[in-house]
Amino acid sequence: MVTQAGPPDPTGGPSTSPGAESSSTPTRSRRRRLRSRPAVRDLLDEALAGVAARPTRLILTTLGTVLGVAALVGTVGLGQTAAGQITQRFDLAAATRVVVQPDDKGGQEGEAATQLPWDAPDRIKRLNGVEAVGTVSSLHIGDDLVENVTGLDGGTGKALQVMAGSSGLWDAVRAVLRTGRFFDDGHDRRADKVVVLGKHAAERLGINRVDSQPAVFIGDEPYTVIGILDSVTGRAELNDAVIMPNGTAKQAYDLESPDAVEIRTAVGAAQLIAEQAPIAIEPNNPSTLTVDAPPKQGAVRKGVESDLNALFLLLGAVALLVGGLGIANVTLLSVLERISEIGLRRALGAARRHIAVQFLVESVIVGFLGGLLGTAVGVILTVGVSWVRDWTPILDNRLAFGSPLLGAFIGLVAGTYPAWKASAIQPITALRGT
Repeated sequence: MVTQAGPPDPTGGPSTSPGAESSSTPTRSRRRRLRSRPAVRDLLDEALAGVAARPTRLILTTLGTVLGVAALVGTVGLGQTAAGQITQRFDLAAATRVVVQPDDKGGQEGEAATQLPWDAPDRIKRLNGVEAVGTVSSLHIGDDLVENVTGLDGGTGKALQVMAGSSGLWDAVRAVLRTGRFFDDGHDRRADKVVVLGKHAAERLGINRVDSQPAVFIGDEPYTVIGILDSVTGRAELNDAVIMPNGTAKQAYDLESPDAVEIRTAVGAAQLIAEQAPIAIEPNNPSTLTVDAPPKQGAVRKGVESDLNALFLLLGAVALLVGGLGIANVTLLSVLERISEIGLRRALGAARRHIAVQFLVESVIVGFLGGLLGTAVGVILTVGVSWVRDWTPILDNRLAFGSPLLGAFIGLVAGTYPAWKASAIQPITALRGT
């Protein structure tokens, strides 16, 4: 069977047949696709070659991103670690302290001021989560001064604060004795003339031991010193005061009711006790009492973390901005140096998008390398500082794994303008310039 030849080629070439045309059509279309879309591997090879052509410039370019990402990872990591340490070392005394006192603004005009009952500690002890409770009051002693009987205070009286408390006050405020003992319920019932001195009050009065049963005068009345405080966590003013039992204060100064109830709760129970204590003390009208309770520990940690992170993120963002500007400047300089290369590629058939993509990939590679190295430096910095300070390092995994991608994104953004600038170069203009 003879195949009929097609019409001769007008250019003088061999004649084409329908079969030959159909067989060559897929090849031409495949070649067009290859020209319009370069292989990813070739694109990466060209970009890596362009990046590695100048190693010194590559190091200096990535240095800005390294410092920026390292600052971001390190500062945020140290901020989280510091916030964790603040939480771990959170003052348990403050976190478990609840104070109940009358609301001076709660009564209406003509009403008698609200007073705390003397048995308020007994009522509060019934609440689940209460570990210790006691009352405390400040006494109005007029112009009376406190004076050491032996005259070791210099022979002149001291204007010291005089306070009264129940026997449960010491445990409620986590008081620690330097010497002697606390007064107890027996002293309170008998209204014994005994006092416990705060450490600063004892220093001013020149008393440092109680084995000889020293006495002090408050006005004209002598009181035996049975103990000296070493520290008080819950109510610091006790360190500067002379403290006597409630029964003694009732008899000597007509104390009508305690000023406040100090409560020490179990860890985590402070919020619940703060809600229940006014009802337990004054069930008919709990709104006449005010409660001072600590904030939730989680809220404190969250607040500290947010404050530290806001500061450190700002510093890291500034460093990243500097790194991004460095990439943009160096990439733009690279475009100007490679104008002839760009022109040659355009002359050989490379489209504008091919040039733009190549420079974008180069910028992304530089940003990714900077982000990777910066993440490593930031993690090492966080762990190193934590080890030196004997802290437990805390670092968000999302930040550690996402920072290299952040560096790549910074490179992408920084390389956008230089890539557009390179793609806008016309082949004839580039070749003329060379």
